[in-house]
Amino acid sequence: MNILKQFLGKITETKAVDQKPDHDILVAVCALLVEIARIDETFNPAEMETILTILEEKYGLSRTHADALIKEAEKELEQSVDLWQFAKVINENYSIKKRIELVETLWRIVFVDGKMDKYEHHLMYKLAKILRLHHDQLIEAKLKVIHPS
Repeated sequence: MNILKQFLGKITETKAVDQKPDHDILVAVCALLVEIARIDETFNPAEMETILTILEEKYGLSRTHADALIKEAEKELEQSVDLWQFAKVINENYSIKKRIELVETLWRIVFVDGKMDKYEHHLMYKLAKILRLHHDQLIEAKLKVIHPS
C-alpha cells in the first residue's frame, strides 16, 4: 500500500511540475475575456471595467496587475493565429467546473451592454467547443448569467 501511495505521489508531483505557471493561465483566461469584449468591434468602458473587476475579484489581482495582464493578453492576441493556444492552456489546467465558471464569466461580458450580437454568439459557441464543453453546459451558464437566482 505504501508503494502505491509513493507512486501516486510521484505522479502528482510530476503533473504539478508539467503544468503551466499561474501567469500563463491568467494570460490565456484574460485573452478570452478581451476577445469576447472586442469581437463586436466595440470594446467599451463598461466591458473594460467588468474585465478589470473580474480580474481583481475572481483572481485576486491589483488594478495595476490587472491592467498589465490585459495589455499582455492583447499583445498575445495580436500575435496569435486563433484562440486554440489559449484554450489549450485552460483545458490542460482547468477542471470542467472551472471551465464552466469561465464561460459564465464570458457570458457576463457579453451581456454587459444588455444584448448579444451575432459575433458574440458565434464566438461563445466556438469557445464552448474548444473548451470541450457541451451545448447544454453553455446554455446553463448563459441562463445563470441572464437569470441569476
